[in-house]
Amino acid sequence: MNLFARIESDLIAILTDLTKAGTLPDGLDFSRVNVEPPRDASHGDMAINAAMVLAKPAAMKPRDLAAILVDKLTALEHVVSAEIAGPGFVNLSLAASFWVALVPEILRSGLGYGSSERHKNVPINIEYVSANPTGPMHVGHARGAVFGDALARLLEKTGHQVLREYYINDAGSQVDVLAQSALLRMREALGEDIGEIPAGLYPGDYLVPVGAALAAQYGTDLLSQDEAAQIKTAKAMALPMMMEMIRGDLAALGIEHKFFLSEQSLHDDGSVEAAFDTLQQAGLVYHGVLEPPKGKEPPADWEAAPQWLFKSSQFGDDSDRALRKSDGAWTYFAPDIACHFNKFNRGYQQMIDVWGADHIGYIKRMQSAVTAITSGQGTLEVKVCNMVKLQRGGEPVKMSKRSGDFVTLREVVDEVGKDVVRFMMLTRKNDAPLDFDFDLVKQKSRENPVFYVQYAHARICSVLRNASQVGLDEKLLSDAALSRVDVSCLQDPAELGLIRNLANYPRLLASAAEAREPHRVAFYLQDLAAQFHALWNLGKEQTHLRFIQEDDISGSLARLALLRATAVTIACGLDVIGVEPEQEMR
Repeated sequence: MNLFARIESDLIAILTDLTKAGTLPDGLDFSRVNVEPPRDASHGDMAINAAMVLAKPAAMKPRDLAAILVDKLTALEHVVSAEIAGPGFVNLSLAASFWVALVPEILRSGLGYGSSERHKNVPINIEYVSANPTGPMHVGHARGAVFGDALARLLEKTGHQVLREYYINDAGSQVDVLAQSALLRMREALGEDIGEIPAGLYPGDYLVPVGAALAAQYGTDLLSQDEAAQIKTAKAMALPMMMEMIRGDLAALGIEHKFFLSEQSLHDDGSVEAAFDTLQQAGLVYHGVLEPPKGKEPPADWEAAPQWLFKSSQFGDDSDRALRKSDGAWTYFAPDIACHFNKFNRGYQQMIDVWGADHIGYIKRMQSAVTAITSGQGTLEVKVCNMVKLQRGGEPVKMSKRSGDFVTLREVVDEVGKDVVRFMMLTRKNDAPLDFDFDLVKQKSRENPVFYVQYAHARICSVLRNASQVGLDEKLLSDAALSRVDVSCLQDPAELGLIRNLANYPRLLASAAEAREPHRVAFYLQDLAAQFHALWNLGKEQTHLRFIQEDDISGSLARLALLRATAVTIACGLDVIGVEPEQEMR
């Protein structure tokens, strides 16, 4: 149940009746009417902007329209008072019974609490990670992986049919370097002293198994072949092994992609050529020379000779962009267009890509290309994840024996656990830098947000276990049984404040999904945990707020129902993040 949506529904009904009565003109757009918590809690329970957004098109003064709404809203059974604030906002105060009725609803909803069907069955494609298949995932990939997966989970909560996609960049020069590095490791496996890994090759020991596999299958025979043949064979061995390693790294983080698209396959099956032809037939490709950027180093796709260019500037980009070089080779932009055209042709008009901060300059051209090649039917959103800085003992952590020059995702997960990594990656907005402090995430204190939220859930589980030990029948403590408890005694401001926060969750979930910001869920959970811990502490001083009172069984059950509703909501939020709630903390 979304209590804010319920009041909004009541409000829309009132506005509709006012339109039928002729008080408001026909054709008003109610889509901008919002019901939300007031900025200042002392102003009431909910704030309504209807008079502010409808007054001008209704040819009325905002406060005059607000006065009419106040009269209508006050007549609602669950409204205690309605008051005009400022230039025309309406603040509502609602009956305690309206709030406490939410507790059993949460218990009946379980992990479905907060979910909606607002975008039921709407397909959306989310591509994330898509790291070059040249080595293990590093901690920077972890942030994009967690963000993308949490965003997918968030959108599923609003009804979307989400496809999690990984684009394998297996056609670039970096794959040739991978093959050369694997061949060097093969020589090592055959007994050759290869010395220090030459600059430009991948130095990590993760390629040792690839070299061993090449040596076992081909022996010295491969070395007698020409370089092109050696690289082709090494690629065929290394790429699947690298992707298997990447899948394993992601699985350690609880992430699984359902669809993998190979860049090389787009070249092999003619998709790149087909995308080019589609743009050309639309008159969006021409043969010409790009002007070099003024005051900057020319980009990799710039050359002085004539190239085939896409009219990217026609769609808001800074300049046109090269698709095919003068020697006939495709630029990296061409297969990327084919990739997104492939998604569109598979039925995904809405696409979201999660990129690293070093790709910001590439966003506009890619969005221009998607608009162009889909004739405006497809949309591409790009969410950027900023860098992650690892710290230990106040010092930066940068190196790894396994990778050679970066800390791997698997190393971090192995040290602190999947759930800690996932939660911490969402403690900042995706485009803000993030510090990951190994010392902090191991602390059992309020300063550690993962611990603080998990501790709230575990504490509630502990209270429920204790309840069964002081004489309350376990049958009375199931969610089904607690959902039938009379909760009308929950009248204390601290209890009602907690319920109001629980009521915010469905609204928070919907707004986070619309904004594509799963970090809001992590922020909400920290706030909810703090409010629960505060209620726990109040019970030490105010006996009527203690959760279990042997001389008040009905009141105890009501408070336990509230606690369990809080635990359910925490579990719902953790589910969006991909974190398992703790039953007890040790």
